Amino acid sequence: MRLINALVVTAALLASTAAPIQARPAAPAPTVAVAPQYDTTHVYVAPEDVDRFVTSFLATFGGQSTTQVIATVTPTPSSTTSQLLQTPVGTVSLFGFKTPIPYPFGAERTGYLVTDLDVALKAARAAGADVIVSAFPDPIGRDAVIQWPGGINMQLYWHTTKPSYAAYQTVPENRVYVSADRAEALVRSFTRFSHGKVVSDEVRAPGREIGKPNTSYRRIRIESAFGKMTVSVTDGILPFPYGREMTGYEVNDLADTLAKAKAAGATVLVEPDTSDHRETAMLQFPGGYIAEVHAVVK
Repeated sequence: MRLINALVVTAALLASTAAPIQARPAAPAPTVAVAPQYDTTHVYVAPEDVDRFVTSFLATFGGQSTTQVIATVTPTPSSTTSQLLQTPVGTVSLFGFKTPIPYPFGAERTGYLVTDLDVALKAARAAGADVIVSAFPDPIGRDAVIQWPGGINMQLYWHTTKPSYAAYQTVPENRVYVSADRAEALVRSFTRFSHGKVVSDEVRAPGREIGKPNTSYRRIRIESAFGKMTVSVTDGILPFPYGREMTGYEVNDLADTLAKAKAAGATVLVEPDTSDHRETAMLQFPGGYIAEVHAVVK
């Protein structure tokens, strides 16, 4: 009996010292991005402001608009004017809803074209996103809305007929504000999904960049095949208009761009300031859309 007990104890000890079972590494996320010129900022304005916004935005940045149509672009009944404003520095999907806007539309910042919507949704879930609007058909393809950690909403879309757009002269940046509690989760999730990389992580960026002089904040810049993203990690105590801008547009000559914007009915909310090798200002266009505009300082 003592021999049997000894054998049992020895077996238990050997088992306890054996190498632990290794978890199988997560499969790499599929590549679903197409290119930055297929990613748009979603802008919602009142129907009576649509034409004024189009005129002002195109006069500021150049480019052209597609033909305006009236369509249902949500999975529940609604009606909106819809058109695409394509400029050398960024594209806007413009909506002027004639009916109340169904939830949660209007809160998504961007629309990202993907190669396969079902594959993209599976990859987004695996990376930590929530699918808050399941895939639904629209007049020219399929769409869904996802939410990243920190409450960042984004639309993914796929076209029945593959679009072909010219590359941007400069790639715009998706400007995201998030709390310190969710910043790491957002960056980890989005870079996994997008195959992106963090190109800079400044833990003490000048607070004046977000309207808070004599303070600092964390600024993270990400680049991927979807384009650029700047993540501002803040305490949420922000003066207007910071946090309201969704996109940053890079131009060659900031002073010239601001002059065009003012002549076309836009308002300069924040006068130019220089930081992080860029000169930056904030504009508000007719209809209320707020944008950051910057030029690289060499």
